[in-house]
Amino acid sequence: MSSIKKFQVTFDCAEPERVARFWCEILGYVVPSPPDGFATWDAYNASLPPEERDAGFVCADPTGDGPRLYFQRVPEGKVVKNRVHLDVRVGAGLVGDERLAALEAERARLTALGAVHVLTQLADEVNESCITMQDIEGNEFCLD
Repeated sequence: MSSIKKFQVTFDCAEPERVARFWCEILGYVVPSPPDGFATWDAYNASLPPEERDAGFVCADPTGDGPRLYFQRVPEGKVVKNRVHLDVRVGAGLVGDERLAALEAERARLTALGAVHVLTQLADEVNESCITMQDIEGNEFCLD
């Protein structure tokens, strides 16, 4: 039986650094230090051939526990709903009005950063409330 492996989640996007920094704000992630020999990511980026500049960017969990997120530039725009999405666990352990209030407070914070509110699903007899949103390039995610 093999052990659990670390994994990375990769996003296709038009502006990798912009989207990575957006997700850093959502998740409390950080931008790792630039490669050895470079004082900044801008200096590293400037050292690359023109066709490779701004092609990718990373953000990571500062504790090292969560998955690394990699953002890669692709030429095509998003045209359909994601087949995989992230659930940002804002309301874990909360129920009812307290949960909805926590979700809506986070929705307001993220909307100010450029996220788009898509749908609020209110609790029913089976499920608790959740909010569907889109990041700054239209990728869906949920506040759960």
